[in-house]
Amino acid sequence: MFRRKLGALDYHNPDGFDCTDETQFRNCIVWLEDQKIRHYKIEDRGNLRNIPSSEWPKAYQKYLQDVNCPFEVDERKEAVDWLLGLAVRYEYGDNASSNSNKAVDPLVNLDSNSPDFKAGVTALSNILKIQRHDDYLVMLKAIRILIQERLSPEAIAKASNNREGVPVALDKHILGFDTGDATLNEAAQILRLLHIEELRELQTKINEAIVAVQAIIADPKTDHRLGKVGR
Repeated sequence: MFRRKLGALDYHNPDGFDCTDETQFRNCIVWLEDQKIRHYKIEDRGNLRNIPSSEWPKAYQKYLQDVNCPFEVDERKEAVDWLLGLAVRYEYGDNASSNSNKAVDPLVNLDSNSPDFKAGVTALSNILKIQRHDDYLVMLKAIRILIQERLSPEAIAKASNNREGVPVALDKHILGFDTGDATLNEAAQILRLLHIEELRELQTKINEAIVAVQAIIADPKTDHRLGKVGR
């Protein structure tokens, strides 16, 4: 639930963070305030930093109120997720100029378990004829790749230029047989060239299908114990 946001914030252990572990939870809150949110002045963070104290829950409750968090102390997961979102906004807002060339993961704030998210990704994959996958984020990445490669303004402009066509000198193309009629020979040459063009378009579509499939399976999960690659 928190891995992507923690990873975006360069947290030391985004995969192993357990919100239900009291020590991990308190340390994470202090880390967020000290390193990312910085709502309090340094000298005012003493109560929040005093992790072993029995008074820490009160300090945490006050902290949620001070940062205008809409969730209460007993809504732990929701409050942590909100604080992480706040930290992400501060992190990339504070460093907008220095990180202008840094790639920010646009999937950080997406809830991949949301029914609306799944429905939207499914609708896009159907429109773009992209194969279904169990992981909706993988499907979304495949959609992004296809759009960047085939539907960007540059790709569309290139495709439009390719459709303009060029003049063809029929006398330079050998038909391979003679119908006995010059007009029929010319018509046969034209049909043959059109057929070749159709074959090229078919090959292009095959290549696009291969790219889409590779995008979906490009990040397999490996189980070294089984000696297998894949899900």
